[in-house]
Amino acid sequence: MDYVSIRTLHIACAMLSIAGFAARGGLMLADSPLLHARLTRIAPHVVDTVLLASAVALAWMSGQYPFAQPWLTAKLLALVAYVVLGSFALKRARTRRARAIYFTLALATVLYIVSVAVTRSPLGAFAAV
Repeated sequence: MDYVSIRTLHIACAMLSIAGFAARGGLMLADSPLLHARLTRIAPHVVDTVLLASAVALAWMSGQYPFAQPWLTAKLLALVAYVVLGSFALKRARTRRARAIYFTLALATVLYIVSVAVTRSPLGAFAAV
């Protein structure tokens, strides 16, 4: 596959991953049994695996790597924060209120990640300020 195809795949998977997380967060807040359905539990892992593989391929093809490029470092560190926050939002937090707070923080973090990707600046959307 060429760079543009992999980039398109990466963007599509990012959109699916974010939409899926938002949907699962909504199901969690509504205390829906659909949150425990097989598809709801498996699909995110498939999408996120393709997302990660395409990210690695893009980094390799472009020669831009985290810890060498500040914007990629910011994206990677924010991704770790997003995963931790998302884990607390969907599973680990004990109360619904705490889950809602973690969910909101995870969504804010993923918006930051997208803004860093678009601007290619570690400041993300704040680069314009």
